[in-house]
Amino acid sequence: MNHKDIVQQISAAFGSGDIPAILTHLHPNVAWESWNVDHSAQQAGLAYLLPRHGVAEVPGFFQALAPLKFHVFEVLNLLAGGNQVASEIRLHVELPNGTHVHDEEMHLWTFDEQGKATRFRHYIDTQKHLRAAGL
Repeated sequence: MNHKDIVQQISAAFGSGDIPAILTHLHPNVAWESWNVDHSAQQAGLAYLLPRHGVAEVPGFFQALAPLKFHVFEVLNLLAGGNQVASEIRLHVELPNGTHVHDEEMHLWTFDEQGKATRFRHYIDTQKHLRAAGL
């Protein structure tokens, strides 16, 4: 199975809420939202963009998303090259405080030779998400 197919499976599992299926595609030491530079959403404490290290910490990402109501989560396109896949996403979520975020974002997946995701990052309009969260 190629990396693009894996990301399609991960996206389908996300859409159906099948977190265990997503975890099977992750390397044990996956770097989730790990950045080498300052990240304003992480500094502000936006729970669903905090860094997580290792597959055991990734469920915390999904727990942080649990209070959000997803109206739209649509994969528009997948771009693959080398050991990475970028997925273009259209998103409309409602936060617990009643605010809404309409966004288009990129998700970047990096894979090892065994087809396990070693890194995952969101590329989003951070200011939009911070504003909606009241941070």
